[in-house]
Amino acid sequence: MVPSAISTPTGADENNGQYSNGVSSFNGQLDGMHLNGHSNGNGHVRAHSSDELLDLLCVGFGPASLAIAIALHDTQNTIAPTPNAVFLEKQPQFAWHVGMQLPGAKMQISFLKDLATPRDPRSKFTFINYLFDKGRLNQFINLSTFLPTRVEYEDYLRWCASHFEEEGKVVYGMEVDSVRPGSKNAAGKVTNWEVTARDTATGNSVTRRARHVVIAVGGRPFVPQNMQGLKHLAHSSQFASTITSIQKREEGRKLRFAVIGSGQSAAEIFNDLWERFPDAEVKLVIKGASLRPSDDSPFVNEIFDPDRVDAIYTQGPSERAAAIALDRGTNYGVVRLELLEHLYQKQYMQRLESPDETMWRCRIIPNRRVLSASQSVNSGVVLCLGDSDETKRGTEEEVEVDYVFTATGYVRNAHENILSEVRHLLPEDLQKEGKFNVARDYRVKLDVGQVDRGAGVWLQGCNEGTHGLSDTLLSILAVRGGELVNSIFGEVSSEIVSEGLSSPT
Repeated sequence: MVPSAISTPTGADENNGQYSNGVSSFNGQLDGMHLNGHSNGNGHVRAHSSDELLDLLCVGFGPASLAIAIALHDTQNTIAPTPNAVFLEKQPQFAWHVGMQLPGAKMQISFLKDLATPRDPRSKFTFINYLFDKGRLNQFINLSTFLPTRVEYEDYLRWCASHFEEEGKVVYGMEVDSVRPGSKNAAGKVTNWEVTARDTATGNSVTRRARHVVIAVGGRPFVPQNMQGLKHLAHSSQFASTITSIQKREEGRKLRFAVIGSGQSAAEIFNDLWERFPDAEVKLVIKGASLRPSDDSPFVNEIFDPDRVDAIYTQGPSERAAAIALDRGTNYGVVRLELLEHLYQKQYMQRLESPDETMWRCRIIPNRRVLSASQSVNSGVVLCLGDSDETKRGTEEEVEVDYVFTATGYVRNAHENILSEVRHLLPEDLQKEGKFNVARDYRVKLDVGQVDRGAGVWLQGCNEGTHGLSDTLLSILAVRGGELVNSIFGEVSSEIVSEGLSSPT
């Protein structure tokens, strides 16, 4: 199975983006390309506006864009001249699922599904080569596991990213606001794009020009409307950093926690709070009758194989929607069996002490949904819980806690705001709907009468509805990165499309 984080209703391991890139993330700054930058004194370079025309600009530098950078590196000898690419990232440095880096947490997919191996096992960016480079290959082999810790996998991702940072291709601390049409050729078609970003350290606006733009900004944490705006309530993506400050601030106080959600992230937070605060009361509120196990059996895992995308994309809309809905049970709202067994064992020990579950320090409250949430007089949170079955009334109960963590998933629509000034370039039949539909190669379907073939926009990590459940996950990133590079540069093997050149549609 594959976890999901960013966005992830189930877990944090496999999700490729988790608002970890150019638009929603943690702010940042680092180097600029060979792009009119100036050192800020720490070895990094800040970007400044430039008239230089880039071949590729990626918005975001999470795992999805990193896979593209790796694929571009591995195939650069087949593209001449070498494409001029830049990656803009909002975070101050490379980071992945910082909020869910919990002690001992492991990946939920094999390390062989790294950012290179499925596409080219000979690449220097494989996880195995990372281990070799770090001098830990033999020791890792001795672990007899396919599942490294999340901490180690993030270090692998950082190791990959450092290569492109050293080449000056990554600009951290840049929050992209918009992509809009740039120059036009003699036929009146758009031939490039202007990308505007804000330097999060200085507030200065920066504009870059590129023929091809990839938007891979991950997901934004989703908190239900009825729980927004409350103190002492945080999304699971902020857990690791938030809980540390709570520990320091509330030392010596007996705390009460509530966790909302039934997936991997919720279960991990529930378990962490149980162990981190020996005297605290912890409640896990779930909609279903019980926590359910993820299915990572071999046949089910084929759902996430790269070659499955073709079949999913070519299905009719209703058939595809039904297939994806069926597949969601393998990844959303489920927990790895190992953790389920661990939690059940701990609950059993509580039952040994008292058969009355209401007396337990840590409880799972099933068949409940949050009807409302409000601030209590002592800055705590009062949750009004009702039956998951909306037809059952009169079963409401109030639960007051000191802190709430919501593992309620992510939304993946940041690209719609970024591309708002491109919407008028959609084909006429898509204008009313206003959505940015993509082709099989993830290229946004724009009006060929208004946009030159040598200019395009691609979307990553927000195409689950057309490309299947694996779209937001790590499983296919290596292969998909190669597909993106081929889609963008495959048509121009010996000559990059020059400005103003019209190409066939």
